[in-house]
Amino acid sequence: MPKAIKTKKSEETRRRIFDSALALFRKRGFDETTMRDIASEADVALGAAYYYFDSKDAIVMAFYQRTQDELVPLVTEALSHTHSFKQRLAAVIRIKLDYCAPNRRLMAALATHIDPRHPLSPFSEQTRAIRDADTHFFQRALEGSDVRVSEDLALHLPRLLWLYQMGLLLFWVYDRSPRQWRTTQLFEKTLSIVTKLVRFSSFPLLRPVRKTVAELLELIYGSQETSEALA
Repeated sequence: MPKAIKTKKSEETRRRIFDSALALFRKRGFDETTMRDIASEADVALGAAYYYFDSKDAIVMAFYQRTQDELVPLVTEALSHTHSFKQRLAAVIRIKLDYCAPNRRLMAALATHIDPRHPLSPFSEQTRAIRDADTHFFQRALEGSDVRVSEDLALHLPRLLWLYQMGLLLFWVYDRSPRQWRTTQLFEKTLSIVTKLVRFSSFPLLRPVRKTVAELLELIYGSQETSEALA
């Protein structure tokens, strides 16, 4: 069999396993689905499923990566249409919510893995690259906007905005209101507060507050990195 055909067949098998896994995660739930279920759904041998993904966690990591890859052009397009910081911030988060909507049940299951020691945690060492890429969206939203950010806060603000997004996502996955309208209301109201705080943050009188925020973030992320090193 020619190498190109063999490679294409391998990619198709991997994609079929991946798509079957996501379909089962949505239907049955992450914890309830086994690798044997995934292999059966994809119509492949169990050994083949393990050849491409050594665990369900590996499938989720592939899902995280695909999500990030597919969000890049969507965010880039949205940011090209406005310099308004409020609109740019709103676009980044709305795009994420809309993209993740079909996998809301899966994300609700994964939301239980908050401990940074768990590989699927959004705060783990294993998800660092994805977390950094996601944080970069907020850096881009700031850099091309009409808001002025003081130098002492510029390094930390994208992380703060990422944490704001994570809070909204956590509320969203557990929101049982029709079409998650409570999340929509929360987003709209907090968006105005956040964007105003960012604008006000550059005022000279708020320099002590900015310094405290920077110290807190260093403490949080520094403690996390120390815990990972000792684990």
